[in-house]
Amino acid sequence: MVSPVKVFGHPMSTNVARVLVCLEEVGAEYELVTVDFLAGEHNVSDHVTRNPFGKIPALQDGDLILFESRAIAKYILRKYKSSEVDLLRESDIEAAAMVDVWTEVEAQQYYPALSPVVFECIIFPIVRRTATDQKAVDESLEKLKKVLEVYEAHLSKHRYLCGDFFSFADLNHFPFTFYFMATPYASVFDAYPRVKAWWQSLISRPSIKKVSASMPTKF
Repeated sequence: MVSPVKVFGHPMSTNVARVLVCLEEVGAEYELVTVDFLAGEHNVSDHVTRNPFGKIPALQDGDLILFESRAIAKYILRKYKSSEVDLLRESDIEAAAMVDVWTEVEAQQYYPALSPVVFECIIFPIVRRTATDQKAVDESLEKLKKVLEVYEAHLSKHRYLCGDFFSFADLNHFPFTFYFMATPYASVFDAYPRVKAWWQSLISRPSIKKVSASMPTKF
C-alpha cells in the first residue's frame, strides 16, 4: 500500500493552506502532521531536517522532501495532473505562460500589498502580542488599491486571471485574501466589483470551503 503524502504544518497557516487546497483540488490522499508554530515546534531538529529555514510547511512523499509552499503546490499539481484537473496548463505553452505570469503577480504585487494588513490586524497581535501599526496598514491599503485597479481592468475581459479557465494562479490568491476578508478592511473590495465577484467564485469551491473551515478568523 502506498503511503499518502505528508504535509507538516498547521492548518491555520496561509502557506500550509496553499498546499492543502491544491491537494483537495486534485483529490489526493494526504496526512496533515500538525506542527504548532505558536509553540515553536517549527524550530525543533526533526522539522528543521525537513525545512532548513525552520518554516512551515514541508511535504514528504516517499523519500522526497520539499519545502516552500508554492514549489510544493506545483509539485502536487504536476504529480496528480489529469484530464479533469490541470491547474498549471503545462500542455499549452501559452496558457502555461499566463499561469506563470499571474502566479508571479500574486507573489510580487498582490501579496506585498495585501499581506501587511493581515499581519498587522491578525497575525502580529497573536504571535508578537503587538498592537496594530495603523500607519503600516494605511500605506498597504493604498498600495493594494492600485493593485486592485489592475485586477479590476483585467477581470473585465476574463472570468479568471488567465482567461476563462480556473488555474493555480487564481487558487494561489486564496489564503491571504481569506484572512484579509476577516480584517476591518474587507470592504475595500467593494469598490472593485469584478474582483469581488472573482473572489466569491473562488471561495465557493469545495476545496476552499473545506480548507478554510480550519482557518479561524477570531482568536
